[in-house]
Amino acid sequence: MKAVGSIKGFTLLELMIVLFILVLAVGAISINIANGNPASQIKAAARDMASALRYARGQALISRKPVWVSINLAENSYRISDREKKFKLPESMHLTLTLAENTVQNEEGRVVFYPDSSSSGGRIELEQDGFHQRIDINWLNGNVSIADE
Repeated sequence: MKAVGSIKGFTLLELMIVLFILVLAVGAISINIANGNPASQIKAAARDMASALRYARGQALISRKPVWVSINLAENSYRISDREKKFKLPESMHLTLTLAENTVQNEEGRVVFYPDSSSSGGRIELEQDGFHQRIDINWLNGNVSIADE
């Protein structure tokens, strides 16, 4: 005969501890893989830059004043209007600007967003280790979009 109460198994606490350890391990592995991958780095840089451009567009609409994003090719950096903070890109990343002629001077280009939601428009291309991302800025409505090349 079998005694009642001798059923063996895992407690809920034991299962939760094992699941917690698994989640931590998977999270640590995925972060390390994403940080070391050039494709992930360039996509993250393109998303960050596009976000700054969209922010500038929103600020121009709210403040009813032109707001620009300055892209410095020599320093591989960009900044928004008169703010002092510069956003640096990895030195191994190559930038190419296609902007209106009057907005590029001394290795620095500007994308200007106007209060009527238009912009100076242009294209920013990022390249690193054979991976490419393109950011398009529509001159008519100021929309910013990212595309793989």
